[in-house]
Amino acid sequence: MSEKSYRSVPANKKEKTNSRPNSDEAKKWRYSLDKMLAHKYGLSAFRAFLRSEYSEENIEFWLACEDYKKTKSPAKRASKAKKIYLEFIETDAPKEVNIDYETKDFTKQHLLKPSRSSFDVAQKKIYNLMEKDSYARFLRSEVYLNLITEVNRQSQT
Repeated sequence: MSEKSYRSVPANKKEKTNSRPNSDEAKKWRYSLDKMLAHKYGLSAFRAFLRSEYSEENIEFWLACEDYKKTKSPAKRASKAKKIYLEFIETDAPKEVNIDYETKDFTKQHLLKPSRSSFDVAQKKIYNLMEKDSYARFLRSEVYLNLITEVNRQSQT
């Protein structure tokens, strides 16, 4: 596709910080995927982990859906909906996410008249997949454990 990739979609605006998390922030991530995704550094670390596992499409899809929900213009929403569908949902899409046929079909039907909630079911399934699978592995990964060690070391200086 010639349009921009969703790799550049910003994280949630709750904690939009470029700085490394302090020790307490990073430790809180082990209790909440939402908290981690709300922190730009947490999102970046999780994305790097997913990339290493060849499943970065999951976070890219989730972020694309977050961006899509903020789109107010019906024309832009329709354009983004088509792009997201072609990039992530359609069978054999370049970054196809792992969702069942019923969810794909349900999503496709809701794209006939795109609304802010058109991708909610598919997005929730991918979020649950990340939360139950990738997130648990991330918390045991060298990426996260090294980060905790590093921020602990910095907080002691």
